[in-house]
Amino acid sequence: MTADRMPENQLPESRAPADRLPEDQNWVQMLGVDRRSLLIGGAFAAGFAAACQPVAATTVQTPSDGLSIENVHFTGSDGFAVPAYVARPDHGKPAPIIVVVHEIFGVHEWMKDMCRRFAKAGYYAVAPDLFARQGDATKVSEVKTLMETIVSKAPDAQVMADIDAAFAWAGAHGGDGGKRGITGFCWGGRIVWLYAAHSQALDAGVAFYGRLTGDPKPLQPKSPVELADALHAPVLGQYGGQDKGIPVGDVDAMREKLKAAGKPGAITVYPDAGHGFMADYRPSYDPAAAAAAWKATADWFGKYVKKG
Repeated sequence: MTADRMPENQLPESRAPADRLPEDQNWVQMLGVDRRSLLIGGAFAAGFAAACQPVAATTVQTPSDGLSIENVHFTGSDGFAVPAYVARPDHGKPAPIIVVVHEIFGVHEWMKDMCRRFAKAGYYAVAPDLFARQGDATKVSEVKTLMETIVSKAPDAQVMADIDAAFAWAGAHGGDGGKRGITGFCWGGRIVWLYAAHSQALDAGVAFYGRLTGDPKPLQPKSPVELADALHAPVLGQYGGQDKGIPVGDVDAMREKLKAAGKPGAITVYPDAGHGFMADYRPSYDPAAAAAAWKATADWFGKYVKKG
């Protein structure tokens, strides 16, 4: 697998080993524009993060009929009012809770749509804005600036505490707090692995193409591969075989770590898919891999979170 070298003037947060692209470069490459596949303007497209524009015509729009939709705030452990988007069935008994962890782009329209998809499947889905203290990620148009000024500034400890608070809030506001799942995409995929090592109350996680290795930093001291033996809940990892930022070697290493630790997790690699293969709003979308991954996600959460 080939790799691009880091420009001399790039910040330390963007460094990566020679066998992979730095995260910001990986995103820029995937956001390459095919003008024939774009939605032009409109209120719907305006709901997507500035760094994601323009929006692909393959974008799925999940309707909200039969659902209760809210924009809410819950109180973090430090008293900060964390904004979140909530979608849940509008009737019936309390639903199992799924926390949906956003990409580097924050809680924009695609994350909200994912919440609606989970709500349609019978879950209480909540997507907290885990970057809110650092800024509004949806308004930053340059990926490199977004990584430098917001993403790299979010401490793992703060993120773990905010997810704890999200589950607690949802359990007190109509969700079944005894049934807990978490899923996340890219940046959020890494967070899923970390949270499964953090929380003893979690039932299961599904991590989409989250980085598994990385150099320790003061705010992000551990990588998922270092925490494989500490997982409290089974995690399903879903990765693309053509991901230029997460080599298959990293995935194999994580799989071996889980096996050695005797953990009940699993990792699936979709050979022809790249990074962001679930993201139907951009050119990286792979319909076949996305459909298979969604079914696998439904089966995983059905087994471990819904529990019949």
